[in-house]
Formats: sequence, structure tokens, C-alpha cells
Amino acid sequence: MFPERRLATPDADAAETVGDETVVIYNRVPKTGSTTFMGICYDICEKQGFNVIHLNTSKNAHVMSSVDQAGMEFVTNITTWKQRLPALYHGHIAFIDFAAFGVQRRPIYVNVIRRPLDRLVSHYYFLRYGDDFRPHLVRTRAGDTETFDDCVRLNHSDCQPRLMWIQVPFFCGMAAFCWEPGSRQALEAAKHNLVHHYLLVGTTERLPEFVALLEALMPSMFSGASRALEKGGKSHLRKTQRKLEPSPETKATIQASAVWKVESEFYRFAEQQFNFVKQKTMVAAPGGRLRPRPRAYHYEKIRPNKPK
Repeated sequence: MFPERRLATPDADAAETVGDETVVIYNRVPKTGSTTFMGICYDICEKQGFNVIHLNTSKNAHVMSSVDQAGMEFVTNITTWKQRLPALYHGHIAFIDFAAFGVQRRPIYVNVIRRPLDRLVSHYYFLRYGDDFRPHLVRTRAGDTETFDDCVRLNHSDCQPRLMWIQVPFFCGMAAFCWEPGSRQALEAAKHNLVHHYLLVGTTERLPEFVALLEALMPSMFSGASRALEKGGKSHLRKTQRKLEPSPETKATIQASAVWKVESEFYRFAEQQFNFVKQKTMVAAPGGRLRPRPRAYHYEKIRPNKPK
């Protein structure tokens, strides 16, 4: 799961550590534009002085065992591997509550989500036709030309509503109930974690705004991210090669499912929170760009006059 030389001893790390010890975790949901965002991070990381580290789990598992989470593995690694701080870790894994393992300085979580049906359709065609990021890589359903409409009409397995059940569990976490399709308990846990543990959650449909807002919230790490997004067509870094819009009948069938309703409720909740953060953080600038609001507070009546 981890590179062989992944972790120095705490004493050696401490001797070599200087400056910022920020850790950001982007537990990226598949098919939400995460490759585009990570392309930006890899572009700016050297100039901004932070490390980007990809977490590659065995068999692309989204859930870790308790040993992997708490032993000498993930939680321990990223909180003691100070040679690689500040750092942005990214991977397709569900949320981990670091406080449950006694970690005092917890990482900063960020994420991006997508309209549930759009994500499912994109993933369906991606498995058949791949994308323009690695166009010659043969995908698992290569050669299968069945459309998403036909799949739904024939009730085949690749387009079942349960396959939309991924954004809620990614925010809910590693508990068993998080992975029960349509679980309201998982939805409430996901909402709680989004509000209490995530600095920012954006949407695929508004990725430039997410990048601009993240740049405003954490300029020491993400300054220049918006320019990197605009440069060289980065907003279209990864597109599915062939994708057909579902028919109204297909959409109605999917949207009648309990899974779609719960996932859509979570999407709307995330979008509402994103709008709130944006309103309180950014203002429109000439040319339609966003810029941070002027600071709206100051300190006064400080006593005693001189620090002790």
C-alpha cells in the first residue's frame, strides 16, 4: 500500500522539519473531475512549497481495515512523516475521523462532488470508451456498445441505482452503515462530517469557483491555482471519449429510486453549504472573476498593553 521508504523515525523527522506542517486530504470521489484538480496541484506544488502524495490502496479499495487506519499505516504515516510536510494527500478513500485515533492536530479535508446521475452516466461510458487522458488504455467494458438507456430499460447490472451510492459513503466514512445503499443514517453522518470536518466541498459543475475559493482560503498552498486551471485548457483535462445523454424516460426511472433521492439530497446540501461559504468569502471582481472579500473584523481593547 505504501512505498518501502515511507516513514523516517520521529527523531530524524523532527530534526529535518522546518516551516509549515499543514496536511490536506482530498479523498477524491471517482468521476467528479478529480484528475483535473490534481493536475493543478501537481503544477503548482513545487512553486508553492508543498508535497503532493497519492494514496494507492490495494485493489482500489475505498474502505481501509482498522489496522491500516490506525496501526503503523495511514493515520500514523501522515501525522509523523514530517519530511514531506506540508502535504496534500489524495486517493479514492472514504472519510477517516482522525480524532477517533487520538490525533490532536487533524488534517484539513477538501472534496468535490457531482450530480449523482451525471456521475453514474459518466462512469458507465468511461468503462466502455475510456477518456482522452489515457486514450489507449483498454477499460473493463471495452467493446460493450450498449447505451445507458438500453441498460436501464433491460434492467442490466451496470446501471443499477445502487451504483450511485458512493458520494454519501465517501463522506460518511468507514462504518458498515455508511455503505448500505439509500441509508438515511449514512446521509446524516455525511452531512455532519461535511460541515464539521471539511474546509471546503465544491462541485464538478462549478470547479473554477471551487479552485478560486480554495485559493482564497489557503493562499499559502493554493495561490496560483486559478491561473493553472485556465492555462492550457486544464478545465478539460479529462473527458470521457463517448457519452450519450440519457432520455427523459431513463432519468425518470433512475430518479424514482431511493438511492438517487438520498444522494441528490446530499448534493443539494453540499451545494447550499458551498454557496454560503462563497458568499461570505468572495466578491465579484471586474471581468467576472472572484476575489477575497476585504477583512471584516479587527482587534481592539487589548489589555494589558504589553505582552507578558
